[in-house]
Amino acid sequence: MTSSSRDDHPGKSLGLPATGPGSIAPLSRRVGAFVTDWAAVVLLSMAFFDYAWWSTLALFVVIQALFVPTAGGSPGHRIWGLRVVRRGGGWVGPWRPLVRAALIALVIPAAIWDENRLGLHDLLAGTAIVRA
Repeated sequence: MTSSSRDDHPGKSLGLPATGPGSIAPLSRRVGAFVTDWAAVVLLSMAFFDYAWWSTLALFVVIQALFVPTAGGSPGHRIWGLRVVRRGGGWVGPWRPLVRAALIALVIPAAIWDENRLGLHDLLAGTAIVRA
């Protein structure tokens, strides 16, 4: 491995560290957070809406939109040691989490990633998932 390849890491062009708090979250933790959140919305949907597909998606979007700007991430993000941050700093605000969650619900934007491991949903919302 050359020195330049060791110095390159996801998030470097965003000014984020290679490891530790503030570094781009690994895929394993992101998947864990998503599975945790999805299990929660499925349980809520089963309990209150007879597990209708629309209620499951709506609950997912609402939980993301409420928890990301107030707690720095969804319950799944926080359990897995992650935070959703605004690229460039500052508060994520109310619209970024809503746009991000709606794009995740569409699935495809979350499956398209760039060299910084940012999904299309994060690129369009101006956010990134980092280690807490």
